Amino acid sequence: MSRADISRQEKFSGTKDVIPRHRFDERRLERYLSAHIADFRGPLKVQQFRGGQSNPTYLLLTPSAKYVLRRKPPGKLLPSAHAVDREFRIISALHHNGFPVPKAHILVEDEEVIGTMFYVMDFVEGRLFWDPDLPGLTPDERTRIYDAMNETIAALHQVDFAALGLGDYGKPGNYFARQVARWSKQYAASQTETIVEMDKLMAWLPGSIPSDDSVSIVHGDFRLDNMILHPSEPRVLAVLDWELSTLGHPLGDFSYHLMPWYMPEEVNIGGLVSLRKFDLQALGIPSQEEYLSAYCERTGREMDDNQDFYAAYNLFRMAGILQGIAGRVRDGTASNEHASEMGNYVRPLAVEGWRFAQRAGAA
Repeated sequence: MSRADISRQEKFSGTKDVIPRHRFDERRLERYLSAHIADFRGPLKVQQFRGGQSNPTYLLLTPSAKYVLRRKPPGKLLPSAHAVDREFRIISALHHNGFPVPKAHILVEDEEVIGTMFYVMDFVEGRLFWDPDLPGLTPDERTRIYDAMNETIAALHQVDFAALGLGDYGKPGNYFARQVARWSKQYAASQTETIVEMDKLMAWLPGSIPSDDSVSIVHGDFRLDNMILHPSEPRVLAVLDWELSTLGHPLGDFSYHLMPWYMPEEVNIGGLVSLRKFDLQALGIPSQEEYLSAYCERTGREMDDNQDFYAAYNLFRMAGILQGIAGRVRDGTASNEHASEMGNYVRPLAVEGWRFAQRAGAA
């Protein structure tokens, strides 16, 4: 493993002392959880996870168990962002259905407890990778891990969401139109500079949406560093970070998951890193076409000819998400110590997104 690989893993992995603006009364939290979670007993020690850009996330250590707390950040927030209540709802339903997510214990909407809404779930022991080339593993191990990820997202997109009581979890239909409108609005609210390609994408995308209007649960940020893998087996134990989940188009979700295969090489967003510079065959990592084919076989879908639209849409969407992080840096509400770097990637993502839009027919 190279020094660069180690640095990225160290940069985002593990915990740190809680940063000053995210501190709260730990003894008050301990008393509250002792009264509301079965078998929760102090003394409580709190640390903050290094990874994550949006919702501050904490490790809760007790003598008998570990938990994870996710909260809304304090301060000025964008509309509809930081929906920890939605995260709690979706993982509660999926855990009941047997999908790999942590067990959720409690949602606390009373802001008097720690200052903002939060929920508590189990801590899942396992491996978390920040590098898509999986340094230090064998080609066979990489092949099996990628196949496990593919199997997991295919399973998610086949969940009967209505049977889980999630029929109202999002507005069925018109997913791409609603997403483009949402991220255009949030991009404008967070904008720090003019990027011509973003303006072009916002104008082109609404009129270029494919006619297929399939609906499934979509994670919204399904990527390697949002999964806990078994300590020694190529098996996904838990999918994390459901803030952007909703009901939407499965291929919109899956094509976002494909982003490492087509994103610009210079972009490095936590664990979302380009695979373009790697010899995938030598590493044991499937090509984009092979990975898409495996997903289609598992879900019974057919590959369509809208891949350039999906790529343009997802690059635009990621640019909008990162612009939101840049806006939180500006407003002093960013939860991650590396958040200030994220704004640097908005322009290259927009430029590449417009290139895919042109391949799809944009003029």
